[in-house]
Amino acid sequence: MCLIHFHYQEHPIYKLIVVANRDEFYDRPAKPAHFWEDEPDILAGRDLLQMGTWLGVSRNGRFAAITNYRDPSLPAKPRSRGEIVRNFLKDTRHPKDFVDELVTTKDYYGGYNVIVWHEGHLLHYNNIFNEINEIQPGTHSISNHTLNTPWPKVVKGRARLAEYIQNNTGKLNIDELFEIVMDREIAPDEQLPNTGVGLEMERNLSSAFIQLPHYGTRCSTVLLIDEDRNITFVERTFDKGKFLFEKSFHIKIEKI
Repeated sequence: MCLIHFHYQEHPIYKLIVVANRDEFYDRPAKPAHFWEDEPDILAGRDLLQMGTWLGVSRNGRFAAITNYRDPSLPAKPRSRGEIVRNFLKDTRHPKDFVDELVTTKDYYGGYNVIVWHEGHLLHYNNIFNEINEIQPGTHSISNHTLNTPWPKVVKGRARLAEYIQNNTGKLNIDELFEIVMDREIAPDEQLPNTGVGLEMERNLSSAFIQLPHYGTRCSTVLLIDEDRNITFVERTFDKGKFLFEKSFHIKIEKI
């Protein structure tokens, strides 16, 4: 993932609301959201190079999503970050115990942010700053730096989601949630971060929805987990900015 907006608690119906975009090179093979053949309790898209994922849930109510930390000066690392999400969805430990272990393996992976949730416990970990955050109720966002870094698309999308939820205390509209991450507006130069990729690329990466010749938003996801243990998972797939198809899943969290 490259952009995750999420609202935790503080809604009459939903425990967790997530709206996210995955940005990737168009030629990197991936399979859209599905229940995995080799891990039938996992619902997620899948990276077919390393067999991990960027965002997913499990039948027993575990959720995780990951973003890269953007700094081209950092050296490549041997392990795929997508295995972190996969491993959490397969795990049975408390989220804090899982994240504590990530601290011991932080140097195996390129820079990342991961959020993990289970049974009302939501945590964020960034391996560059080696920081663990127990997420407080409210609206939060992550792109390619750390939690709630005030990049333009983080600030804008977080505010849009917060306002939408404040004005909609009943059942939420999936299409309206997707609109939050469909924004293609480029941020003004004076608001751009300097992550080492150059001004032109900073501009290109500043919109919520990205469309470049060889790289861009491959899919968008809306995830809702309600107070009655129902999960709604909707994924929209794109190719070079063009909508291809939508996949929708509704599952009941299994008690264990």
